[in-house]
Amino acid sequence: MELENKKSKKKINIDLRKYAMFMALIAIAIFFQIATDGVLLKPMNVSKLIMQNSYLLILAIGMLPCILTGNVDLAVGSILGMISAIAGYLIVTKGLSVPLTILICLLVGVLVGAWQGFWIAYIRVPAFIVTLAGMLIFKGFTMVILNGNTLAPFPESYQYLAAGFIPEIKKIGIFSLTTIILAIILVSFIVFYEVNRRKQDFKYGLITTSLNRFVAKLVIEIGIILFILYWLSLYKGVPFILIILTILVIFYTFITQKTTLGRSIYAFGGNERATKLSGINTNRIFFLVYVNMGILAALAGIIFSGRLNAAAPSAGSGLELDAIASCYIGGASASGGVGTIIGAIIGGLVMGILNNGMSIMGIGIDWQQAIKGMVLLVAVAFDIISRKKKG
Repeated sequence: MELENKKSKKKINIDLRKYAMFMALIAIAIFFQIATDGVLLKPMNVSKLIMQNSYLLILAIGMLPCILTGNVDLAVGSILGMISAIAGYLIVTKGLSVPLTILICLLVGVLVGAWQGFWIAYIRVPAFIVTLAGMLIFKGFTMVILNGNTLAPFPESYQYLAAGFIPEIKKIGIFSLTTIILAIILVSFIVFYEVNRRKQDFKYGLITTSLNRFVAKLVIEIGIILFILYWLSLYKGVPFILIILTILVIFYTFITQKTTLGRSIYAFGGNERATKLSGINTNRIFFLVYVNMGILAALAGIIFSGRLNAAAPSAGSGLELDAIASCYIGGASASGGVGTIIGAIIGGLVMGILNNGMSIMGIGIDWQQAIKGMVLLVAVAFDIISRKKKG
């Protein structure tokens, strides 16, 4: 009986650590909802919050695998700016079509990621040095492409990725048919994923939660999804970028948790030498991580310029730090091998709500930076203390 109580307490402690940042996100949102007199969580502001932070969340998704290897990418902000400049040059100056421009920008992202990955993975120049050099190089290319000017405007079809909404089919009472269809798809996926994961836990004899706790968790997840979709439908509907983000989160969660590549990345961060001795090509893993970061930085650049409706020389400045901070706030370990995509998204949302909430309250950019720095420090300290207690 005493042993069972100890196991139960240990399980509760693990769950508290696992969901601590999610609970912190809710607490921060409630605080700013009160402090802004209800403005923060108005449907219109929630839609804008998603759009304003979409490129940061995309960068955080790409940054997490880099951090899992025990490294970072300091060049992502400059890559984002360079891609914005390329898109502006091709569309505004040269008149290329939107689909062709997007394809070229993504291919440039692949090449940039491969360039950095080559030096890091095969020449073994430290990632910090390579990406610091990349930050300077790509910022320089941005200035050359734009010649110090701002290029605008972009076509509506280009802006749609970042600022468009899923078209409403028709209303059924107070609900939108589009929202209902999206809700059915997402709820079906969540149920399938959670049930399948529980079956796998039983199959391999892994410790799992009781049926009651599993059902309660599932109901909460479904409830959150339905409420978010309903709340967004009260303004203009579901932002198109939210669909892109959802697909990215699902895809990268699957890659990191359910594939050999994902497990290899975690193993790499835990102990590269042991991973190499086990037969895994660590150079290839390292290379692919930075190629992936290049692609997502390019996508973020497309979204950023579409949201801004301009390609500016200053685009992307400081975003690499926000992306790194999002991952750390979301539970990633600076030493590598620990972190999740969902955690990075939660960390990014914490940063986004802090920015938005403090802006609504009229807090200056100087204090915003100081407060975000303190949040990062506290989050990492909490993670370190939790791991020491666990050990």
